[in-house]
Amino acid sequence: MLRQYELVDRVLSYDPDADEALINRAYVFSMKAHGSQKRASGDPYYSHPIEVAGILTDLRLDDETIVTAILHDTIEDTLTTHEEIERLFGTNVARLVDGVTKLSKIEAQTENERAAENLRKFLLAMSDDIRVLLVKLADRLHNMRTLHFIKSEEKRRRIAKETMDIYAPLAERIGMYEFMKEMQTLAFRELEPEAYVSISKRLEQLQGEGGDRIAKIASGLKLLLSRAGVEVDVSGREKHPYSIWRKMAERHISFEQLSDIMAFRVITPDAEACYRALGVIHQRWPMVPGRFKDYISTPKRNGYKSLHTTVMHAGDTRIEIQIRSRAMHAQAEYGLAAHWAYKQNGTSDVQAGWIRDLIEILENADSAEELLEHTRMAMYQDRIFAFTPKGELYQLPKGATPVDFAYAVHTDLGDQTVGAKVNGRVVPLRTQLENGDQVQILKSRGQEPQPGWLNFVATGKARAAIRRFVRHKERDESIALGRKIYDEIVKRLPTQLGQEALAQAIKRLKKQDEPTLMEAIAKQLISDTELMEALMPGSTGTDIAGKSPPKQREAISIRGLTPGVAYRLAECCHPVPGDRIVGLRRPGEEIEVHTIDCERLSDGIDADWIDLAWGEASESGTARLSVVLKNEPGALAVMAGIFGTHKANILNLRMENRDTSFHHFTVDLEVNDLHHLMRILAALRAADAVSRAERV
Repeated sequence: MLRQYELVDRVLSYDPDADEALINRAYVFSMKAHGSQKRASGDPYYSHPIEVAGILTDLRLDDETIVTAILHDTIEDTLTTHEEIERLFGTNVARLVDGVTKLSKIEAQTENERAAENLRKFLLAMSDDIRVLLVKLADRLHNMRTLHFIKSEEKRRRIAKETMDIYAPLAERIGMYEFMKEMQTLAFRELEPEAYVSISKRLEQLQGEGGDRIAKIASGLKLLLSRAGVEVDVSGREKHPYSIWRKMAERHISFEQLSDIMAFRVITPDAEACYRALGVIHQRWPMVPGRFKDYISTPKRNGYKSLHTTVMHAGDTRIEIQIRSRAMHAQAEYGLAAHWAYKQNGTSDVQAGWIRDLIEILENADSAEELLEHTRMAMYQDRIFAFTPKGELYQLPKGATPVDFAYAVHTDLGDQTVGAKVNGRVVPLRTQLENGDQVQILKSRGQEPQPGWLNFVATGKARAAIRRFVRHKERDESIALGRKIYDEIVKRLPTQLGQEALAQAIKRLKKQDEPTLMEAIAKQLISDTELMEALMPGSTGTDIAGKSPPKQREAISIRGLTPGVAYRLAECCHPVPGDRIVGLRRPGEEIEVHTIDCERLSDGIDADWIDLAWGEASESGTARLSVVLKNEPGALAVMAGIFGTHKANILNLRMENRDTSFHHFTVDLEVNDLHHLMRILAALRAADAVSRAERV
């Protein structure tokens, strides 16, 4: 454990203006607060926050962050209060400690919900001050280093899985690769112990067989570049066990078949020297096709910059080489922490973009599971690069569409998207973008996000924005429906009511405001009797609880529509229950319901398309039949008899034309569903008097 003076010296070594007295007070306070508490290892509990603070000094973080690390468990695990921290260490430290404390209060839930709730609290904290996340990551790293002291295997595996699913990807997302690698290795050791031991032993054997092979290759690289006039520092390492195991799993190969287990870093003075070094290396050794990536001209979203290449060294050995400047190396090692400005509420440009996206997902997620799903999606998916017509570059996950691109540029642009051109050619909005595509979004102020977009968008930001709009739209429709029902109910009352009666009803029914009441009426959460009694007590002979049976409204027969939304069955195709159906919605008009194969759907390009289905309590429908009868006595009676036998009501009968041999009729027939209609058609076609029977 770090001694008090050692911790202070570390901070002063990179920040001479740090508040030494503040750190000293925090150190002593933490020791006294935690008192005789012990960790699973048997060490004093206060050793943990001190070690967490030590980890953060490696990131060269400011004194407030170091003090937060020292105090981060005091509110949760001791009698210390938020007010006490604020009085002794200031408002900023108290706010940071409170943020870390909130992250730690994870309720006992199912595994997936627990991980998602953890992530939800992470994002809430990040929206306030990113230092909260840095402290929590260091806290988790130290807990993983001491994981083996926990006796319960189940608890160890739960912590390791949570680390692999949540903490390591978050560390990667903000560019803290060293944190990520160590967390992955420690979690891998717990989750896959046999694989970890096997790979570790194989690496030890290779080290024994190869001796100082890595050192020799690194020395040769440095000499090669020095002779070419490029002064560099070169270091080499074997890839860590989890990275090797993942590549074996992805490529379905054995350890012996895995050739690129060595990686080297070439550190140059500046970006120009990076490209000169790359040229020298590629002239000396052949590059492995498909393994070169330029993250300098197109950095990763977390700000990571480097050149990556893999070459065939000495004819038979693949080696991976990363080339970066010293500034890029600092970013690669410490990620977001390297950009920290040591000032209250500092936020770097690197962090701003992706945190904004994650916060938007957070605000619009329907559930913890949805939040976890989309954030994992954003973390793990491979990225592509697409450009605006002006040359602005945007990173997106593979599988992203023009709609995702539009939302990446701006939420308003996504909402107003009506079409897209990719590389100058108009494409469907569900088209998946490829690396280097130039995307032009076509927009209209009158356009709105379409629920159908949820079937193909790939980014959490797009999905969150679409779902938010759909929820608001559905609520507006529910409120409008509720108001119509309210007006109908009020007409039943014996006297005319004013606004005061409505205000009193809102209070009696314990609703927040008028729109909330109307929404409850539309969703049938309040019966007619309850509403009437709340508006005019004593008018129904029941109390406000509505103990007499509430009046049931007619069941909605079509799924996919907000209850009460006006619709009509299209007369061109006469859909009946059982048909596959789709809705067309135009501003200011009722929704038209068509069969999926209706020829008139081609006229609906200007309308919003809604995927619909018949409900379980669907009403009967009207089918239109074209029937050709033979011109013989009793033929019409035969047709009518078939309708009567199958209990189908004739709504309209019209003779279209007649000649010496046949009479052509159009019949509108009330049928229960598609199966009912098919039985009637089969009976008609089997009758001698019927020449032809078809559905129109």
